[in-house]
Amino acid sequence: MTHDYKTVLYSESQNIATITLNRPDKRNAISYELIDDLIAALKQAASSAAQIVILTGAGKAFCSGMDLDNLKQLTGRTHEQNLQDSETMASLFRTLYDCPKPTIAAVNGAAIAGGTGLATLCDFTLAVPEAKFGYTEVRIGFVPGIVSSYLIANVGEKRARDLLLTGRLFDAEEAYRFGLVTEIVQPDQLMPRALQLAAQLMENSPASLRATKALLSSYTKEQLDRQLKSAIRENAAIRQTADFKEGITSFLEKRKPTWTKG
Repeated sequence: MTHDYKTVLYSESQNIATITLNRPDKRNAISYELIDDLIAALKQAASSAAQIVILTGAGKAFCSGMDLDNLKQLTGRTHEQNLQDSETMASLFRTLYDCPKPTIAAVNGAAIAGGTGLATLCDFTLAVPEAKFGYTEVRIGFVPGIVSSYLIANVGEKRARDLLLTGRLFDAEEAYRFGLVTEIVQPDQLMPRALQLAAQLMENSPASLRATKALLSSYTKEQLDRQLKSAIRENAAIRQTADFKEGITSFLEKRKPTWTKG
């Protein structure tokens, strides 16, 4: 059964499935609906005849992180709801990471917080020079739990500590140096390069690509299972704290937060 997508565009052409985050007026921010749509789109691509999956964003941003309307709701949710939210986000990242087909992120602009996660969990990450990245969770009282296990595997612990503890923004050039971006591509060449890379990948055996991806996923499965379980718990726990409520409120009110001393 085809999913009725509201927040993503899904298309298949020449054995390539293209998934476009389609909330340009919201800078493709992550809403509950977008999470559901994206998981469904990734599953549709995985079971389709397409051999390669391209993920990109409509408009000027790739994905600006959590939706403001969702943020407003977060401070009033129960612990059980917070656990469910965290499990759903972990499921989205895991579905992308474990996609049985090669994935290419065509990062057309800002990819912040969860957007950085989506951009960098693809097998290949192409980014325009103007793209901005950042694990900004600590700046508003979140814990960057779910992305942290993937990030450490990508860049090593010391660099992960820098990015996760400062919450600073960094550009495409720095992301390339860290190994989070595969190539920096001019805006007018972004999709052509993604399609060229897809064509190069399709010269290989589809069975071999699938088997190689399954093998790579198997290497990290047990560790990821364990780490994500802890991350989901920490994500839910931080949402019960005064700092979390202050972080969200100050962010929405566009003021500097006043943290507790704890």
